[in-house]
Amino acid sequence: CGELRSAHVGQEVTLCGWIQYQRQGLFLVLRDFQGLTQIIIPQDEAHSHVKKVLYDAPVESVVRVTGTVTSRPPGQKNPRMPTGDIEVKVKTAEVLNSCKKLPFEIKDFIKKSEALRMQYRYLDLRSFQMQHNLRLRSQMVMKMREYLCNLHGKRNISSEYLGAKEFVVPSREPGRFYCLPQSPQQFKQLLMVGGLDRYFQVARCYRDEGSKPDRQPEFTQIDIEMSFVDQAGIQRLIEGLLQYSWPNERGPITTPFPSMSYAEALAEYGTDKPDTRFGIKIIDVSDVFRSVEIGFVQNAVNKPQGTVKAICIPQGAVSGVCLVLGNMRLETANLLESRGLVLRDPTAFHFLWVVDFPLFLHKEENPAELESAHHPFTAPHPSDTSLLYSEPAKVRSQHYDLVLNGSEIGGGSIRIHNAEQQRFVLETVLKEDPELLSHLLEALKCGAPPHGGIALGLDRLICLVAGAPSIRDVIAFPKSFKGRDLMSNAPDYITPEELEPYHIQVAWPAAEAEANKN
Repeated sequence: CGELRSAHVGQEVTLCGWIQYQRQGLFLVLRDFQGLTQIIIPQDEAHSHVKKVLYDAPVESVVRVTGTVTSRPPGQKNPRMPTGDIEVKVKTAEVLNSCKKLPFEIKDFIKKSEALRMQYRYLDLRSFQMQHNLRLRSQMVMKMREYLCNLHGKRNISSEYLGAKEFVVPSREPGRFYCLPQSPQQFKQLLMVGGLDRYFQVARCYRDEGSKPDRQPEFTQIDIEMSFVDQAGIQRLIEGLLQYSWPNERGPITTPFPSMSYAEALAEYGTDKPDTRFGIKIIDVSDVFRSVEIGFVQNAVNKPQGTVKAICIPQGAVSGVCLVLGNMRLETANLLESRGLVLRDPTAFHFLWVVDFPLFLHKEENPAELESAHHPFTAPHPSDTSLLYSEPAKVRSQHYDLVLNGSEIGGGSIRIHNAEQQRFVLETVLKEDPELLSHLLEALKCGAPPHGGIALGLDRLICLVAGAPSIRDVIAFPKSFKGRDLMSNAPDYITPEELEPYHIQVAWPAAEAEANKN
């Protein structure tokens, strides 16, 4: 329905689609995934049956029409419509399926709650914006595949979904369970050991972390792993990938992307994913306050690594906005922009590499113990390798994040490929049982090559490119904020008989157990 142009005038065509709009039995607009076409309903007696069929068909009914392409009369052409120079004069028409009254109109300007949209997702998918977002997603993924396979010789290899962490999946063996992994991390490293030195996958991943507004329990990432590569090589590959797949309507992106250390990002922006579209950086004013006789200020600057920091907010006084630091910098930008001061260009795309992350962090619940800043397979920075065995808390990692407009869209690292170093990290530094990863440790002893990789969050990337308010707007069938599928009502209860083959019995809370009895 979006293909016909002036060059087709005089041709007889058949179109199938949904009735978008109908006006007084004179014409209707037919819609499919490709676009819109204006259909002229015949008014003569010879075609009265055709007129009745189309006049009686409710909006959103599915019809098939055959007719002749003609030029629109002078003054009636629509330059905002790709098919706006032509119309189709109908000869025959058939209603393939009539549509009942819908819970909402299929129009983008009609306000609908997100819960209603998700309950009737199959209707919401008919909207122009959702179809645009999914078309954009498809085009970018196709270009990414083309870039990785055809231009860089990558192998598209599917890894296993049933792994060793996160969502639990029961098996028929008593007491034994699978888990759905957050990512194919171990599998892609094992592919490197297997000699498949250039891997990528458009991977479905799973994360059980409760209700977070910008997360989904199931998500998609562009997963990449390579042997004999360094950090710079992976960064250049990703920059080229994004440049190649970037939609033309969003304007060109410039490479190489700027880079910033983790320490610099925290010091100047108060976050490890800075939005560099605007300034308002955090400034160290410790020297100014050293001579100020204010008790709590003196206590701060006299402590080891103690500082006094501030941010300068342009026109901040005019807005009633207070000086804030760290993440509140972003809230300050929101407040200022709500009062008419434009800080962030909505059409700008600012990429940034954040590098030199710490390899380990002190645990919040027990600061004497360490945990991996990202995951335990990340290699230490070459300059800090000796510190790993003496002062591991000071070791920087070979981890790198890719940030776009203040959102993390990707992250990766050079991996540990030495079995003894990996065992030391697991057993000595993290106090974890290395036997749980004995298969990986054994593989690293079998001639594992140096390797590294990265994963791009496809949903979040497409969300930012499309300018969508939520990643749910770029996923065909997403879950709600609470992880529920409002359309199919999942997750749902299953019967004891269905649980029996998995040797599982539900331990109901007392109140629910009583309710089930009744």
